[in-house]
Amino acid sequence: MNGRSSSSSKVLNTLRLKNPKLLLLESCKNLSQLKIIHGHMIRTHIIFDIFAASRLISLCTDPSFGTTLLHYACKVFSQVEAPNLFIYNAMIRGFSASQNPHQSFHFYTQLLRANILPDNLSFPFLVRACTQLESLGMGIQAHGQIIKRGFENNVYVQNSLVHMYSKCGDIKAANEIFQRMSCLNVVSWTSMIAGFNKVGDIDMARKLFDKMPEKNLVTWSTMISGYAKNSCFDKAVELFQVLQEEGVKANETVIVSVISSCAHLGATELGDNTHEYIVRNNLSLNVILGTALVDMYARCGSIEKAIQVFEELPERDVLSWTALIAGLAMHGYAEKALWFFSEMVKSGLKPRDITFTSVLSACSHGGLVGKGLELFESMKRDYGIEPRLEHYGCVVDLLGRAGKLAEAEKFVLEMPVKPNAPIWGALLGACRIHKNAEIAERVGNILIPLLPEHSGYYVLLSNIYARTNRWENVEIMRQMMKEKGVKKQPGYSLIEVDGKVHNFTMGDKSHPEIDMIERKWEEILKKIRLAGYTGNVSDALFDIDEEEKESALHRHSEKLAIAYGIMRTKAPMAIRIVKNLRVCEDCHTATKLISKVFERELIVRDRNRFHHFRQGSCSCRDYW
Repeated sequence: MNGRSSSSSKVLNTLRLKNPKLLLLESCKNLSQLKIIHGHMIRTHIIFDIFAASRLISLCTDPSFGTTLLHYACKVFSQVEAPNLFIYNAMIRGFSASQNPHQSFHFYTQLLRANILPDNLSFPFLVRACTQLESLGMGIQAHGQIIKRGFENNVYVQNSLVHMYSKCGDIKAANEIFQRMSCLNVVSWTSMIAGFNKVGDIDMARKLFDKMPEKNLVTWSTMISGYAKNSCFDKAVELFQVLQEEGVKANETVIVSVISSCAHLGATELGDNTHEYIVRNNLSLNVILGTALVDMYARCGSIEKAIQVFEELPERDVLSWTALIAGLAMHGYAEKALWFFSEMVKSGLKPRDITFTSVLSACSHGGLVGKGLELFESMKRDYGIEPRLEHYGCVVDLLGRAGKLAEAEKFVLEMPVKPNAPIWGALLGACRIHKNAEIAERVGNILIPLLPEHSGYYVLLSNIYARTNRWENVEIMRQMMKEKGVKKQPGYSLIEVDGKVHNFTMGDKSHPEIDMIERKWEEILKKIRLAGYTGNVSDALFDIDEEEKESALHRHSEKLAIAYGIMRTKAPMAIRIVKNLRVCEDCHTATKLISKVFERELIVRDRNRFHHFRQGSCSCRDYW
């Protein structure tokens, strides 16, 4: 018989000797049963026995009950004349994972005042309370108590400290303890991996992951979610494939991280494979997984699949509906988004602030000004939701895209909250669409001082000046960027072919097939020129001459990705591309012509929305 079984047996025997009915404590399932047993203990006066009272409090603070009985535990505790160490540890443990971890310190302080010495079980839970609070200061104080009491070499205490310092972002302190530990286990390694993930040192996290002698599912989950949270989406997907090769069965946390990574990459095939994994392994398609799938398919350009998954969900919450509405908004399906919003309200669910952001965005992309303003007014009136900055931004975008620039400017100036950079940026973007340099200049004078390092606003304003032939102002913008050391954010485009994601950046020659890709682009260029393409250099870098602009345009990342897609895929398969920046006008024009000349559907997700190119036209109706 092992130590734990022996200890459990002694507890049962002691309870049996005290009062046979106390054995019911060990099988108690809920508060009603607990109250019956407690009443019996009061009537028989056995509640005054310290051992019996300790078992009652231990039950109230048991993690299997969650934190629902902690209030009851406090009442029982207050009736114990002289609580012992076991009781104090039970209270510290119970509150360490609760909504009020500060209480653990309250009971630890009482323990010291009662002249009771803490033991090796007191400190892991005290440290866990600091972790729960993510309070480094309190964690350092707890560490000081551990050293003072001589428990710094206890493996459970060390593991709790490594976890606390990692969670609080002090990876140096965590690593110092980790390096001193004589008995490393899977908990120690996993805590360190999580810590390095938290501070963004993914390479070090992966080194530890590869080095550790034994991994459990939590370790795999920590590393994969670490990749996803640090925007290393391709590596998250790759590691998931390694997990499968090693015969480890993924859990919900892993799958959500992988689905999220596929969504960011726009990797439909990899997303499909992950969906198949869920079905093949009989994983429950609950609200969390289902919502992640809806979001993934929508962001990968497969809005029909997103709707299908949504309609097959056994259970839906507000976030499930919001994910679908947001997806429809991104694709420009404003009417459908409004229909689903209406159906959600009819189902009895109350929309949240994020739901309104999505539905207002749909109105903006669809040019539905009246409906958008009506929804904005209904937020506070009908649902008691105070509009936030993102909602005001949606209204500015809505008015601006519809050409109501003066109204949009007035709306911003009269906002009850101070407008932030994205709101001014939305107005500046509308000025670009409608070529209004006058308002753009006023906006630029406010916006650029707000975010002097943001290259996009300089470029946007400069392009507005260029279109209205205000070349002196273009030069001023160029000089401002140069003086402040602001550089234009490099654009990149992703395309998935045969389950592998390829990344293209302008000027990057690292792709193994770059020579063939560039030749393919030249071939495409000849054909679309015959169809009327001339090349629009107004959105190109504005500090190079016209000849260089022409060359730079033809090396934009999405053009290289399109060339690769045409090289490696066949009709009727759609070519899907994800771009980190807004599609420039020239690429938009070229892609429309490519869809017509090559009779291919191209689905491009840029920073703002989806563009579905078919037969020479785009779903955005040249309004983005």
